[in-house]
Amino acid sequence: MKILVTGAGGFVGRNLVENLKNLRDGKDRTRPGLTVSEIMTYDLENTAEELEAFCARADFVFNLAGVNRPKDPGEFREGNCGFASLLLETLRRSGNRCPVMLSSSVQASLAGRFGTSEYGLSKREGEELFFRYGAETGARVLVYRFPNLAGKWVRPNYNSAVGTFCHNIARDLPITVNDPSVELELLFIDDLVAEMLDALEGREHRCDYPPAGEAGYDGLTPRWDPAGRYCGVPVTHKVTLGRIVECLRIFHDQPRTLMMPSLKPGSFEKKLYAMYLSYLPPEKAAFDLTTRSDERGSFTELLKTFDHGQFSVNISRPGAVKGQHWHNSKWEFFIVVSGRGLIRERKLGTEEVVEFPVSGDRIQAVHMLPGYTHSLINLSETENLVTLMWASEVFDPNHPDTFFEPV
Repeated sequence: MKILVTGAGGFVGRNLVENLKNLRDGKDRTRPGLTVSEIMTYDLENTAEELEAFCARADFVFNLAGVNRPKDPGEFREGNCGFASLLLETLRRSGNRCPVMLSSSVQASLAGRFGTSEYGLSKREGEELFFRYGAETGARVLVYRFPNLAGKWVRPNYNSAVGTFCHNIARDLPITVNDPSVELELLFIDDLVAEMLDALEGREHRCDYPPAGEAGYDGLTPRWDPAGRYCGVPVTHKVTLGRIVECLRIFHDQPRTLMMPSLKPGSFEKKLYAMYLSYLPPEKAAFDLTTRSDERGSFTELLKTFDHGQFSVNISRPGAVKGQHWHNSKWEFFIVVSGRGLIRERKLGTEEVVEFPVSGDRIQAVHMLPGYTHSLINLSETENLVTLMWASEVFDPNHPDTFFEPV
């Protein structure tokens, strides 16, 4: 399949093109039925002759070109309708009736606060151009109305508050939030790209936009219908500005607190964290950890979570014995990754000791059982014993649940 992407240098275009390259080059094997043979990219630096050539041989067109921050409002119509008209006319002249997608905006609904939006009016006019083109030529037309877009490579201090927040907070710069209760509907770029690849496979999600007041609709919310006039991305997240900033502050402080928030699959928090990290300046990509050392070796906390305990790394010097304590309800995994050692456990009130030889040559996880006192011994006379440790809860010095008892 030969694919033309207009506006290829923009936020959506860049993300789409890079993912199309993965398919073309065989790096992404998640869509075995989709073959990308050529990616044609068109942007401001390309010529009309190149557009003619691209349109003549394209099997699918993603029209992502548009204007959203012009110096003169009149440029909205030129950027969002003028090029759309040129593109469709070029396809028409070439006799190419391949599917064509339009990147529009919820502002084209002209509902609510968007009722007088110059940008929305220009987008609505572009939509109608596409619908007429589809009716006249029989080409498959896919018109998407996007809400606020988010994800890696969003340009900060431009038209994305979330991008600006990520950029500034990552650099310890101030941000301004006038009303934390304002709610945004966010569409993350990976969900958008997944939908566009679905569209390439003929599996786009169709919908309509009932007018405000009809059956409780507000003019902005899609009603999903396989026969719908419009297309949409079914996964978006509605969240307040206050919650966005709260999350970004937690992400910012993680190198200091080591606390990792709950990151459920597909959650807003997981997607926002990935976006935040994409704005992190290189000098902040690495950060020091606090190591506690004594004659036996060292102990370093690596990561803490709100609901899944914490991770640490323990280094035992040759011959050192560590542990010699027990827990009531806390439990741990010890995973030796380098060296040779012995884990010993004894149930309180008994004399029987269970021993587990451990080695970096055979990676195993050994439970430290509640109610069992346990120890870790480095059996080597020359090499350190390196152990990755997981505990079921974050260590609380006020309630340590850790009691000395020799094995």
